[in-house]
Amino acid sequence: MSERLRAADLAVLSAETSRTPMHNATLEIFDPGDSGFDYDALIAHIEDRITFVPRYRQAIRGVPGRLANPVWVDDPDFDVGYHVRRSALPRPGNIDQLRELTARIMSRRLDPSRPLWEVYFVEGLDGGRVAVLSKSHQILVDGIATVDLGQVLLDVDPGPRMIVHEDWHPAGEPSGASLVLDALAETARNPKALATSARGTAGTVARTAGAVTGRLASIAGALSNRRSAPDSPFNVDPSEQRRVVLVRTALKDYRRVRRVHGGTVNDVILATITGAIRAWLMTRAESVGTGRRIKALVPMSVIDEDLEPTSLGSQVIGHRLDLPIGEASPVIRLHQVSYAFKAHSETGRALAADRIAGVAGFAPTTFHALGSRVAVDESQGVNLVITNVPGPQFPMYMAGAEMIETYPVPPLQPGFALAIGVTSYDGGVYYGITADRDILPDVDVLGQCVREALDELVDSASDTRPRAPRGRKK
Repeated sequence: MSERLRAADLAVLSAETSRTPMHNATLEIFDPGDSGFDYDALIAHIEDRITFVPRYRQAIRGVPGRLANPVWVDDPDFDVGYHVRRSALPRPGNIDQLRELTARIMSRRLDPSRPLWEVYFVEGLDGGRVAVLSKSHQILVDGIATVDLGQVLLDVDPGPRMIVHEDWHPAGEPSGASLVLDALAETARNPKALATSARGTAGTVARTAGAVTGRLASIAGALSNRRSAPDSPFNVDPSEQRRVVLVRTALKDYRRVRRVHGGTVNDVILATITGAIRAWLMTRAESVGTGRRIKALVPMSVIDEDLEPTSLGSQVIGHRLDLPIGEASPVIRLHQVSYAFKAHSETGRALAADRIAGVAGFAPTTFHALGSRVAVDESQGVNLVITNVPGPQFPMYMAGAEMIETYPVPPLQPGFALAIGVTSYDGGVYYGITADRDILPDVDVLGQCVREALDELVDSASDTRPRAPRGRKK
């Protein structure tokens, strides 16, 4: 019998519209060197590694009459060439052209009749570099049965790997009659499944009742969110178009600030974001008076002793944090953020950064996807979703080519015009900022403010005598 979608998967699907496609993306930049890394090499590499994520060769099929939740089935027409696509920038391409291309790709929904992922091989970057943009639907990644494709594509050294020879053939696609019979049999064995399916069906009907009804519902959700969260320009229902901002900073700067002022690198990153938002709002002539705060949802990794060590699915929970944008002092902002997170770490469930970074493969892609799934259920009453995931502090390689930069590209949830993702990797801290193209046309300024806010913290550390950290390290 085919595996059936769970209630959590249906919740993600119910939140998806043309304005809020529920896919995460990661933009990675590579130096091919003499590795021969090109489009054909990427195709061959994915064909080899997709063995480890079989869900990426499956599509969703509904049950006639909606008698049960949809099921995962092997795509009988699976073609890796359809999912791995070739693109190019006019040479010599720069980072601004790359992020414009990324924004256009992020604006498009995945084809629901096929496996829900795409990878773009982008040529033409200056210096002979190439980029790989991978986009996966959130329901593909649960951290238990399936991780993100990006987690299995990267290696810790450039050497060749033994090819996994798999003579894969899709299982026969079940007929409508067999799907109905399976649903009836499952209901007989588990009557509660019928109630679960009915709730899922009700959500589907409500979602597809009509464009007008859907638009009114999304407006109502956005208005409800604004009523329960402090006023901000972020809580607006997004359009179908996106802007993407990419910011690269140095991890040594965050460590320097942490060494002088205490706290963790995570605290310094969030204090940097707080200072950047404050400065950005000031450029918009918006009030940032004393005491003003915005509420952020920061999905955090935790220890769950009931799970196997390789299971990540329940190791991410939502942590709500007030960002003190009304505070003028960068040091006081840092201490306030650090204090807010101290209670979280003292619960004993906080997962150490080195444990996350030590998960097999390139775990940030999976943790960012899991954080976005958490935000679907827990973002009510907040202004902003921030995912921050530590990665390995050594180079990683794809088919022999060294990855030199990596940027998360988070999705926009209903009622949100801005989302921020952060990944640390090999001495760098990389920000990926997604915004609505129409609502926040000046989001590029926020990227500049991130650098300035970090400089402000580094300057404060330069003027202060070092003292011992306050017990927490990253």
